[in-house]
Amino acid sequence: MLMAKKRDFVVFGLGKFGQSVAQTLSMNGCDVLAIDKNEEIIQDIASTVTHAVQADVTDQDALSALGVRNFDAAIIAISNDMQSSIMATILVKELGVPYVLAKAQNEIHKKVLEKVGADKVVFPEREIGVRIANNLISENFVDYIELSEDYSIVEVSILDEWIGKSLKELDMRAKYGINVMAIRQGANISITPGPDVTLKEGDVLVVIGSNKDLKKINIIKH
Repeated sequence: MLMAKKRDFVVFGLGKFGQSVAQTLSMNGCDVLAIDKNEEIIQDIASTVTHAVQADVTDQDALSALGVRNFDAAIIAISNDMQSSIMATILVKELGVPYVLAKAQNEIHKKVLEKVGADKVVFPEREIGVRIANNLISENFVDYIELSEDYSIVEVSILDEWIGKSLKELDMRAKYGINVMAIRQGANISITPGPDVTLKEGDVLVVIGSNKDLKKINIIKH
């Protein structure tokens, strides 16, 4: 996984998304350089990241002087200024940053970012919206992470008919086409539980599967 290997991050653009990413990375022990053209925003975030600098993200000389080439990953958190977002992506790739994640405004923006070298493009607002909507419409749904258009990881409250049965008896891979990754019992989490584990009332399963298969157990509705 990316986060297990990469420890030094540079974040361009400190709107709500950029600040959230920068501060969360910093809280998890990563070195974070936060860059924005707004001095007031830089002052606000300075105490919560490793370094915060006012700079023009489209100025290659400025980025070179800041040592951007030495970072493991860059987050281009600019979406309201498409030109700056695209230029920043081009520049950090030219400077040799190995991994670039960029925020897009729309599908056209996404395609351009991918063309100029972004390794991953995200739509944070859309992804949060999908997650919330699935929470609202799924009866036994606890949490949801969309891996792609076709596959998801979900936390699901166990069905009444599963209580007292072992994973071997339920044989979810054969019956539903899903795999159980973990079982959460209150604050305790059992990773890769064995086939003889018996499910109890209140257990929450962490499962992975195709959205089509997940609908079989009423986790996701459309």
